[in-house]
Amino acid sequence: MGDIVNLKKFRKERARLEKEREAKANRARFGRGKDEKRRDSDEVERRDRILESHRRDDDGDEPA
Repeated sequence: MGDIVNLKKFRKERARLEKEREAKANRARFGRGKDEKRRDSDEVERRDRILESHRRDDDGDEPA
């Protein structure tokens, strides 16, 4: 004969694992600290400044 499995325990364990998986995903998505968010925004601003400083000023007065 096979082992007897308590389905109630099995379902609870599966639900517990699903909650843990979802919590792990949320920690990865939203679990950044204030300094990490600030560092990322500073990096974006720095890249925008560099890009803007390398932009060419074309006003349409090119010699033909």
